[in-house]
Amino acid sequence: MQRLDHHYIDGRWVASRGTRWLPVSDPYREQLIAEVTAGDPADVDDAVAAARRALPAWQALSGAERGAYLDAFADALTRRREALIRLSCTNNGKVLPEAGIDLDDAIACYRYYADQARALDARQGQPVALEMEGIEARCYHDPAGVVGLITPWNFPLVTSAWKLAPALAAGCTAVLKPSEVTPLPEQALAEIAAEIDLPAGVLNLLHGDGEGIGAPLTAHRDVDKVSFTGSNRVGEAVMRAASEGSRGVSLELGGKSPVLVLDDADPEQAADWIMAGIYFNAGQICSATSRLIVDASLADTVYAALASRIDALHLGDPLDERSDMGPLTSARQREAVQAYLAVAEQEGLTAVRDARHRTLPEQGYFLAPTLYRDVPTTSRLWREEIFGPVLCGRSAANEAEAVELANDSDFGLAATVISGDSDRAKRVGRQLRAGSIWYNSEQLVPPQTGWGGFKRSGIGRELGPWGLSAYLEVKHIIGPQ
Repeated sequence: MQRLDHHYIDGRWVASRGTRWLPVSDPYREQLIAEVTAGDPADVDDAVAAARRALPAWQALSGAERGAYLDAFADALTRRREALIRLSCTNNGKVLPEAGIDLDDAIACYRYYADQARALDARQGQPVALEMEGIEARCYHDPAGVVGLITPWNFPLVTSAWKLAPALAAGCTAVLKPSEVTPLPEQALAEIAAEIDLPAGVLNLLHGDGEGIGAPLTAHRDVDKVSFTGSNRVGEAVMRAASEGSRGVSLELGGKSPVLVLDDADPEQAADWIMAGIYFNAGQICSATSRLIVDASLADTVYAALASRIDALHLGDPLDERSDMGPLTSARQREAVQAYLAVAEQEGLTAVRDARHRTLPEQGYFLAPTLYRDVPTTSRLWREEIFGPVLCGRSAANEAEAVELANDSDFGLAATVISGDSDRAKRVGRQLRAGSIWYNSEQLVPPQTGWGGFKRSGIGRELGPWGLSAYLEVKHIIGPQ
């Protein structure tokens, strides 16, 4: 059993000052596979100081030089791909194909921001068109400074890439806190930093929980910006902490995303896209399309198609190539989802499929993929993020009602529109208040497109040029020609 008792600070492995230990589990075998330090505020002080010392020299490098390091991260992840896929399956519970998608997404992200770093050189000092005779202005883009990056447990190596790659491309130095639930895959980032000779202090990786590392990091006065992905409850606490000192903050929070099936959709094809949107990663996705809004004329056909596909899902060992869905990542998360299933029982929701329709594996933090139909809009399951393999459906009389139901939510992260007419699907998508709208497809997230949401789904955007802008400050130099 591993013991993660060291942080990566200032280019060296340094013993944690923490005195508490946290269990790290294999969610399929329900076995302890590691212990990780909870960390200590003094560790945060050391890491932030190292990042501050490294900032001037890292910022002074050209974008091309920083891009070369990001390409080196991508190369190193590629070399480790198969081992990291299996490690993610073991620590997170993802099945093999899902973990493979994750690794490829992370590699593509580092490649993309390597290119963005190189392109940044050409943007520096661009003239600004003015109407003032004899005066010139030029625009520059400076790094935000020392950034604190806090990532969740559901997409190890992916969400860290979404933050770390643009931060380093921009010229920031970073203190990264991966989730204490899935620290094993993220440990590779520090190992890679040492392997590629990333300058000391540019990346500092701290293991720990919210008390030992997270809260001290978000409140640290020498951190210029915090980027957090996780729950709304914690995200709002991060924002309050960052407000002391008026420090920048980016938040990627919850979702309750709809999937709209219009009256001209192919029910069988729609069922495939619906399945991919809710049961991938056992529903533990902030963008999970967990609200099904189906035209009343197609409802019975779509529910029947979904039922047959749910029955065909093989739940099992994430490392078994036959498995379609693994366990939830932790016993705690399974309990949280079970609490919602108890609410559904109390509310008398109609289950098309639930635990009564299958036998679960004898070991592992499994929950049966669940589908309810005709769920009232007042139900907690319709309105709150469940973060598990639970799909709630309602019928809509027409397109206008479908759009109204979709937008009636506190969240606005993502949505899917399914129609036999792509132009119609795109037109409906323009009416939805969400950051990413897919039409007639699975949930594709290319690194070139932005990621983030409206309303309570967060503040700011990751990925694309907007992800780089999140770590840049705009500077203008103005004077006589």
